[in-house]
Amino acid sequence: MTADAAPLGLRERKKRAARQALGDAARRLALDRGVENVRVEDIAAEVGVSPRTFNNYFSSKEQAICAFVVERQERVRDHLLARPADEPLWDAVRNAVLEQYFVEGQPDRSYVAKIRALMENISVRGEFFLAHATVEHILTEALVVRTGGGDRVLCRLMAASVESAVRVAFFNWLMNEGASFSEALNQLFDELQAGMPTLTSGCSPEKRP
Repeated sequence: MTADAAPLGLRERKKRAARQALGDAARRLALDRGVENVRVEDIAAEVGVSPRTFNNYFSSKEQAICAFVVERQERVRDHLLARPADEPLWDAVRNAVLEQYFVEGQPDRSYVAKIRALMENISVRGEFFLAHATVEHILTEALVVRTGGGDRVLCRLMAASVESAVRVAFFNWLMNEGASFSEALNQLFDELQAGMPTLTSGCSPEKRP
């Protein structure tokens, strides 16, 4: 484990758990009732907290619905930083991503189809794109740490490439019956690794003009 992967404190774990519970409730209610039929008060009541507590974590029900995107990336970050320090960077990234996307095997196709249907709501779609922008930032910062302060521009390029590979593999899996998400993702990672500029774990920051 790397030195930067220290366990979360009790307060932070509780905050994450509360945020996840609210996000799960928002997504579940939206899938059951439709986004337009869900209020912040409904989400808060589902978890047993006040609307004010909800507002401490999310600015809208749409943000709560899309929170799973950021939560998963936070777990990717934690796993990446916890991987052995001498593990090659691309292997560490690949393993951290696969650990989160395939914890319980291939994703459930029918559930994902329902999530995609939620994206027809323009407000949810906007929050979804914002969540993915946050995801890229989270992975970029993790890569900067993992590389010992490596070139931030290359770390951002790598983070964007990884997220693009996940989206392409996911879309291919969703739209093609019988396609394997994990096989497509691994293939895309192979292609990226072969063509990306070199970044290694523990490298020194590159001087830029």
